[in-house]
Amino acid sequence: MSHSLRRAGRGLAASLVLAVPYGPGVDIASLAFRTDLALLALAGSEVDDQGSHVVVRTRDNPGFRWGNFHLLAHPPRPDEVDATLARYDADFPDSAHRTFGIDGTADQAQLVQPLVAAGLNAESATVMTATSVNPPPRPNAEAVYRQLDTDDDWSQRIALSVSVDSEEAAQEGYLAYATQRADADRSLCEAGHAVWWGAFVDGQLASVMGLVDAGGGLARYQSVETHVNHRGRGLAGTLVHRVATYGVEEMGARILVMVADPDYLAIRIYRSVGFQDTETQTMLEQKDRTSES
Repeated sequence: MSHSLRRAGRGLAASLVLAVPYGPGVDIASLAFRTDLALLALAGSEVDDQGSHVVVRTRDNPGFRWGNFHLLAHPPRPDEVDATLARYDADFPDSAHRTFGIDGTADQAQLVQPLVAAGLNAESATVMTATSVNPPPRPNAEAVYRQLDTDDDWSQRIALSVSVDSEEAAQEGYLAYATQRADADRSLCEAGHAVWWGAFVDGQLASVMGLVDAGGGLARYQSVETHVNHRGRGLAGTLVHRVATYGVEEMGARILVMVADPDYLAIRIYRSVGFQDTETQTMLEQKDRTSES
């Protein structure tokens, strides 16, 4: 992220270094977290490299769990859990949640059990990459595919997010969160760091996704969402292909990065256009840290 510092002898060790034109790099092995950090930095989040972990803060959106978290160099041992939680609470004393990422490229579900026993929920995501993509098996030629541009486009994007995340949307403050994220994404686009594309059916936004230039030839897909009434029509696959073409030809991306839920049907869409599973991203959340185990 923008304020991360790579210091000799400290920082998260890895064979790959995030080198972006927006600031110094951090040594991160996980391709997912490397691009996460770059995207958050571009959006104005603060990053503090503490050596054993990276602290990420998004002060203007404290409810954004994956904008206010610790990225750990490795899973804590059982005797390190209390100190790990205390360190988080000291950095985020007013937060209702605890959120941790674990650096690495392999599935670490078993290694994070000490944190799970302390009350956190572990999740794994599939990291997918491609250097180019092919058209989907069933392309949709009926929709209009274009970048989001107007105030109405971005308002529709917020409404689509609310409809897709119905369970989250029922929680207090979700609309404010979705609006703040859309404002941040729009700012990235207006600054020339990203594009957000939509598939419009009869003038209404039916599917949307972003692509952000993460630096170093990496471009990261974001917020892939399709309205429930428009699924199964080839919109998302067609949009992924259109956006990938833009990323390679206009952004100069050499590697396209997608992070997907391994149990959600959309992952088949990404594979069908040429994305391959390459890594596993390990994450932990405790949405209400006042409920101690």
